[in-house]
Amino acid sequence: MTSKNGGDDRRTGSDITRSLELLWEGSGRPARGPKPALTLDRIVTEAIRLADAEGISAVSMRRLSTELGTGTMSLYRYLPGKGSLLDLMLDRVYTPPQEEGHWTGGWREGIETYARETLSLYRRHPWLLHVNQARPVLGPGAVGGLDRTLSRIKPMGLTDPELIGVIVMVEGYVTGAARTQVHEMEAEQRTGLSDQAFWEAQTPVLEKVMKSGRYPSLATLGEDAFGPDFDHFEFGLQRLLDGLDVLVARRGQAV
Repeated sequence: MTSKNGGDDRRTGSDITRSLELLWEGSGRPARGPKPALTLDRIVTEAIRLADAEGISAVSMRRLSTELGTGTMSLYRYLPGKGSLLDLMLDRVYTPPQEEGHWTGGWREGIETYARETLSLYRRHPWLLHVNQARPVLGPGAVGGLDRTLSRIKPMGLTDPELIGVIVMVEGYVTGAARTQVHEMEAEQRTGLSDQAFWEAQTPVLEKVMKSGRYPSLATLGEDAFGPDFDHFEFGLQRLLDGLDVLVARRGQAV
């Protein structure tokens, strides 16, 4: 049984173990049969391409085999099922970009980089927002990304649980912002109606309602209150960082 988010609802310990083997050790060459025309890397790459183009619901072992020009059963020589495929897809996209040299910024810059990279990741791979990641199978990509972020925020001087809490908090904020942006993109693609055209269609009614006196606070807002020039993501991110600044300063004073 497959859930709406594209994962496998019937996970077993052996499935998780196999996913971990694939993530950390690779698949190797199948022990039996002719020389394979496929590789695990190619399978995962094609699955991500398909998810990017059509959404995670389009990714099935049958559809993937069609795109790769092979029989469905051939894929099972590399993967036990879609659950493990999704584990590999997630770890691939969460692999942090290669960087030269050592990080020279402070913890605040570290969080800013993490937040902006994560937002960009969701925009490149909108299907991530439709996957339940409450219980991820951790591979080298995800672990490497977490280690990189932790190394940059360690100077905050917080406890280990608090450092993880900072990452969870920032991830939650970014996910919410990304969901709004991605939903706007999807709505425009689905309807063919731009965001501007959508709101302009409502303008006559809203102007009439605002003049009724029933919503005095909203009626006092300027025309730029909901304008596209204000970066709500950056505004919220900076306020979140300002709050963490206060906490870090308070901890520093207590030492």
